[in-house]
Amino acid sequence: MNLNQIHNVYFIGIGGIGMSALARYFKAIGKNVCGYDKTETELTKELEALGIEIHFEDSISLIPKDYYSENTLVIITPAVPKTHSEWNYFLEREYQVKKRAEVLGIITKDTFCFAVAGTHGKTTTSSILGHILYESGADVTAFLGGIVENYNSNLIGSGKTVTVVEADEFDRSFLHLYPNIACVTSMDADHLDIYGDTASIEASFVEFAGKVEDKNNLFVAKGLPLDGISVAVNEEADYKAFNVRIENSAYVFDVQTPSEIIKDIRFNLPGKHNLTNALIALAMANTYGTPTESIAKALFTFKGVKRRFSYQIKEENVVYIDDYAHHPTEINAVHQAVTELYPEEKVLAIFQPHLFSRTKDFIDGFASSLSAFDEVILLDIYPARELPVEGVNSEWLLSKIDNPNKKLVSKTDLISEILKSNAKVVVTIGAGDIGELVKPIKEALYEKV
Repeated sequence: MNLNQIHNVYFIGIGGIGMSALARYFKAIGKNVCGYDKTETELTKELEALGIEIHFEDSISLIPKDYYSENTLVIITPAVPKTHSEWNYFLEREYQVKKRAEVLGIITKDTFCFAVAGTHGKTTTSSILGHILYESGADVTAFLGGIVENYNSNLIGSGKTVTVVEADEFDRSFLHLYPNIACVTSMDADHLDIYGDTASIEASFVEFAGKVEDKNNLFVAKGLPLDGISVAVNEEADYKAFNVRIENSAYVFDVQTPSEIIKDIRFNLPGKHNLTNALIALAMANTYGTPTESIAKALFTFKGVKRRFSYQIKEENVVYIDDYAHHPTEINAVHQAVTELYPEEKVLAIFQPHLFSRTKDFIDGFASSLSAFDEVILLDIYPARELPVEGVNSEWLLSKIDNPNKKLVSKTDLISEILKSNAKVVVTIGAGDIGELVKPIKEALYEKV
């Protein structure tokens, strides 16, 4: 496909975090862009502010009449059901219909592509890397799965020759990419509704890693069963962060690379997992040839990603943090970070499970990770693309949490329940529409202060 011959780009599921980055990109390069999404969100409002027309009803009559098949690309998200009438309209008329991952593959094929893979850490690592490259003057565009605070966008730059992309394992999407430099941050079991078992998801990561011929350009968190350059914090590795300390709520650390020691790097995101993400981004940029001074400066100025340990309130009497964590490993990382920063304080965690299948597959892991918090509030499962599964619900998860201070509440009662708590630190966790509740929770907690 020649994207230069495409005049119109129509998105089905335009409000998704990955889809909206593509929408911003095509709008920025002068294409006509519009699309459908199920519900209005902050992301869709931001796209509309850029001049992108969006509707929220699955209706063929709302497709612009001048979007003819010969010069229109249709991009779909896997979350859209196959019964979707607009999707079927385009298929029946033989439009060019592509998945988001396929389009990313087309865009990045003729660029120098950095691909960031892993069941956890993709968004933060690719955002840090995109920031490093952009700040160092590289001709880069970074397509991200989160809104980077420095840019208030999930798209960094408008470069033509270098790309940074999240290599998403869902639906084996990352196999569409053509990486020149890549990393794998983690290979925990996830998306078992797609893969079936842990062995299958690991095999998919092995296949992805095989797309990088020179293993000196493949960076792997130490301990993963892949050949590549190892990266670790406080462990022997090809790239090692050591002498790690906390100063003014920020990490300060040294890095041993294969050729030098870099001293006193400062990085403001909390949690060992984020330190590992930063180290992997450093290693990739260092291998590309980015000057050490530029890398260190960019790490210090990186402000983080919205909904990734994102501070909403940071006052003496109350702290409110929001995080996208939706897997037991990610929830454990949130707990590690928050207890490292606030070891003496009571922590209330509000969790919205994401997907019936994921809840069923990792029920014991979720129960264990949530039990570590001082107080837990559960919301109902956010179904996303799934239909309910009999017996899989938040009541079942609640029963498995080994913590006397636990409660299942509705979204309408959530704020009043939060205000009843005497916890100084409040954390909202989940990948569903809990993100839409962050603003009212923040306002209510400020009133309490």
